[in-house]
Amino acid sequence: MDKQQLIDMIDYTLLTPTASKEDIKAFCEETIEYGFKTVFVNPYYVSYAHSLLSPHNIKVGVPIGFSLGGATTHVKVEETKEAIKNGAEEIDMLVNLGALKSGEYDVVRNDIAEVVKASQGLTTKVIIETALLTDEEKVKVTELIIEAGADFVKTATGFNGGGATVKDVKLLRSIAGDKIGVKAAGGVKTYEDAVNIVAAGANRIGASGAVAIISGGVSEASY
Repeated sequence: MDKQQLIDMIDYTLLTPTASKEDIKAFCEETIEYGFKTVFVNPYYVSYAHSLLSPHNIKVGVPIGFSLGGATTHVKVEETKEAIKNGAEEIDMLVNLGALKSGEYDVVRNDIAEVVKASQGLTTKVIIETALLTDEEKVKVTELIIEAGADFVKTATGFNGGGATVKDVKLLRSIAGDKIGVKAAGGVKTYEDAVNIVAAGANRIGASGAVAIISGGVSEASY
């Protein structure tokens, strides 16, 4: 895999809670310099990032229900709608882990489906926090994501322990088939990591250390 192919697959992220406006500006300038296609910032900064990046045809994505997923469906839907008004073009939502662990699969499915509906056709990804799930739960939630109409299953935020592994990506892809994408996030630290994750079945990567990764260095970030 050449560098440009990898750049095209990476969602560059700056989601740390202490990021200042100057940090976001520098991050956006770096995004333009290296040619990433999509960034993810917290909802508060969507409008600002969009103003800086839209002239360069770079999408701004937003995490919904971040970083625990325990918000009600109504709150996630309204957060999604506001983010889109502010310029968000991709939606990465947190699954309701409590409902999933409780076996309330209709709740989980509906939660995702309502955010997909609110996303108005934009690409939607569902973060499942693989490190907190059994293999059986990973399989079940991926099936629910497909049924709910989302576009991707995403491994992790990187904020709640663990992250993308080759084993998990292979498992998710085995269930996703060609129905939905698999986004690997959390723990991708080197170019080699990224290549191995893609070989396992990921077709998007989320990384805050994207510049280090494509430059042949080692990302020190956990998300």
